[in-house]
Formats: sequence, structure tokens, C-alpha cells
Amino acid sequence: MPFKVLLIDDEPGALEGLALWIDWERLGFSVCGTAGNGVEGLKMIHGLAPDLVITDVNMPLMDGLHMIETWQQHYRDSGVKFAIMSGYSEFEYARKALRHGIHHYMLKPIIAEEAEEELGKIHAELMQEHRRLSLSAIAKREEDVSLIMQTLLEMPLRASGLSRLQVLSSAHQEWNVCLIQAESALFPDVKETVARLSAHANSEYVIDLESNRLGLVNGYSPDNGSVPSGTIRELVRHYAGQRLFMAVGEGQQSLVHIRRCYETAKEAIEHQFYDPAYGGMISYEEVRDRPFHYRYPTNLMDDVIRSVELLDKKGYREAAGLAASRFAEQRIAPGIVKKMVIHVLYKIMDLVREAEGAEARILAAKSNAAGLTDGTFHLNDLMGELLRFGEECIELLLKEQARHSQGIIQEINDYIRQHYRENLTIKRLAELFYLHPVYLGQLLMRKNGIGFNELIHNLRIEEAAALLKQNKLKNSEIAERVGYTHYNQFLKHFEKRWGMAPNEFKKKMF
Repeated sequence: MPFKVLLIDDEPGALEGLALWIDWERLGFSVCGTAGNGVEGLKMIHGLAPDLVITDVNMPLMDGLHMIETWQQHYRDSGVKFAIMSGYSEFEYARKALRHGIHHYMLKPIIAEEAEEELGKIHAELMQEHRRLSLSAIAKREEDVSLIMQTLLEMPLRASGLSRLQVLSSAHQEWNVCLIQAESALFPDVKETVARLSAHANSEYVIDLESNRLGLVNGYSPDNGSVPSGTIRELVRHYAGQRLFMAVGEGQQSLVHIRRCYETAKEAIEHQFYDPAYGGMISYEEVRDRPFHYRYPTNLMDDVIRSVELLDKKGYREAAGLAASRFAEQRIAPGIVKKMVIHVLYKIMDLVREAEGAEARILAAKSNAAGLTDGTFHLNDLMGELLRFGEECIELLLKEQARHSQGIIQEINDYIRQHYRENLTIKRLAELFYLHPVYLGQLLMRKNGIGFNELIHNLRIEEAAALLKQNKLKNSEIAERVGYTHYNQFLKHFEKRWGMAPNEFKKKMF
């Protein structure tokens, strides 16, 4: 960026020559204006804020030295550098300028080569001063950031620190904190963007916080709204739809009370958990009357786990959907919801680890349970992760069960043949062999060609027919022995299979 130069001389030809004969751009300068005397020059210094003023000494109304003295009396620390021009006959007069701290002068008539050499020295001094001021400003800003951070985190301050915060506070009517949180992958880019956007803002301070969080402290006028920062508006625009949360706290009139802004911003940002969109911003004013609840039905997630244990994919989806609906309706605190979901994921992983094979080990490792502690998850995404992982696990466990069950189907049939006289149900059988009842029923159908209940009745009636042929027991005793508690039920199934009643069957046998 070139340094600005103001040229002052009462001779129009001299001004024109200076502007044309010297390659200002190459030397690192740009001419921002010209004036014809000291009075006019003072006004232009006020209006243009040049880095360098080159002035003639002898001018009407107010000469160059008088102008410089007047400026320095009122604005000694303004940073404006002066250089004077003087003819040979005025050399002694020009030397008086040295007593005013002016070390650069050019002899008139101006020779371009000599002037450029002097301007080169001036440019080097300006660059050195610019670096010094930049480092000083950076150091001062870092001190201010440190003071604000200490206040934000409730760390003790010295009296000098409190005094400095009060001075900073006086620059604006109100102050606030915008809490910015991004997913781990996005956070470095967000941090760099915030630093770049706020670098030249006098009333914005970036505070590094824990867990992929930044605090953007900014001062503003309440008349312009509670979120006046251009940095914040640009972040909302730039990161729309990306995994970024932002929340503004409750404004305070002094930086001394900035902790309150931070606490309320943290409270507000939690509410984005129930907002299906990403990249937006929420304010404490919007949610201050919408508290979270910390009591919840404990059976919600129990049903989710149970459906995985039963390998019931449909039931799993229904249980997870019901849990999500209840969480949103009751506004359960996000931290509690995350803990419950993570607990369920670990329970599911335990079930998967019990399965054999590399596929089970790989799937167990795919769970994102640890990553769900990231603060930039919405409820929908959290439950989506739970659904995805749970359904994959049910699929794998069903395959594992299928492989396992092929080897034990004969064992199951043998068990049925030994226990068909008892009150045996498909549910009880499934529990004994650790299979889902529906799956077990399907497995028996494929293996035997008939359903479980049909198989039970066939075995009972088959034994009953054998006992009837022996003609040693009453019909009711036979019915009870083969497993029927009601004689009418025995009659029904016997007639269905033999097409006749038990007594008729006996008559035909004898």
C-alpha cells in the first residue's frame, strides 16, 4: 500500500513539476492532494491524513515552518512526517526547521534524481515506523484480548486491567459475544475466516475457546440491532448449510460484564440442536423463555435396544423414531439426548462384538459414538447416525444368525420332537436357541415344509394314533399324554388329520 503525499507550494508550476517529474508510484507514494499556502495546507492535512507533507518554506498567508509548528502544537503524535523545500538563498532560514524535528529538505529548483534519493530515505523511515506501530498495535490488541478472555472465563483481574476494560467499553454503547462452533474438519477454515474478517475491525476481538469454539466479542449501538457485526453476517452467508453453529448472548453495557454475554450465548447455542438447518445463527432473546427439560421417559431407549436384541429392524426404526419425536416435543436437554444415544450405540457394539468374523469387528469399529460428542450435531443427524448403525448391525446379526442357525436346525427339530408334549411355543423356542421368533418360524418352514404349530400337532396326533392302536388308555388320557389340555382341541386336530374321530379310528383298527 503506497504512502499518501500532500504537496504544498504557492507556485503552481512547482507543484505541477513535482507531480510530473517524480515517479511517485515506483517510490512507494501516491499524491493525495496539493495546496497553495500553509492555511490551506492545515485544512488538507486534517481532511486527507497524509503520511508525508512536502512543503515550501516561503509562502503567503502562512509559511511552511509556521504551518508545521501549528500542526505539531496540536497533533504532535499524529504520525505525519514533514519535508521542506527551499531555494539556495533561503538555506539558512530552512535550517531552522531542523530544530522542529524536520530532517528532510530538498533544494529548489527540484532535481528529480536528488529528490528521489531523499524520498527513498523518507520511505524507508515510514516503513520502519509503520512496522513499529503495527507491532505496537498488535501487542496492545493482544493485551486487550487477554483481558477480555480473563473476564470471559471469570479469571481475576488487576485494577489496571479493569480500568483498561472500562476504557475499551466506552467506545460503544453495548457489547456482546457471538459464540461460534464448527465441526472438527471445518473449524480451522472458520477460525482463519473469522481472523481475516475481524483483523481490521477496531471493536471485534476473537477469543479462542475449548472444543472447536470461538468467541467473537464485538461492540455496537443497540439502535442498529443486536447483531451489527459485518463479520457475523459474512459468516452466516459464507457457511450456510455447513456444520456451523452460532449464537449471540445477552448484550451488556460494559466489557467488565462480558461473562454474562458468554454464558447466555452458550445457553442459546444449545437450542440449535433442535433446528434442522445448519449455518444459521440464534440469539438468546429468541430462546430465553424456552427452557430445556432434564427428566425423560427411561423406556424410550430401552425399546430401541430391545428391538436390536430381537433383530427386529422395523421395530428398531419405530422405536428410534418415537424417541426422536419425544425428545423434540419435550425439549430434552441436548447433553442428555447425546448421552442416551451414545449409550445405545455402545450397547449395540457389544452385541456386534459377540458375533464371529472380521465383518463384525469392522462394523463395530465403524460406530461414530465418540464423534457424537461434537457440539454441531442436530437431533435429526444424531438419530440418523443411530438408525444407520443400528440397521447395519441388525443386518449383520441376521446374517450371522442365518449361518449359525443352518447348523442347529436339526438340533431344534430334535428338541421339538422331545418336548412337543409340553406347552412349547415359538417364542420359548426362540429364547432357548437365541433366535428371533419370526426368523425361527421362517427357518422351520423352509426346513420342514410346514409351520411350527402344524409340526407340533402332527407329532402329537401321530403319537395319539399309536396309543389308540394299543387300546390300553382312554381317549382323554391319550389326549392329555400327548399334550392337549382340552379334549375338544384333541378331537379337532385328530379329525383334521385322520378324517374320523378317535373312536371310529379304534373300531377300524380292531
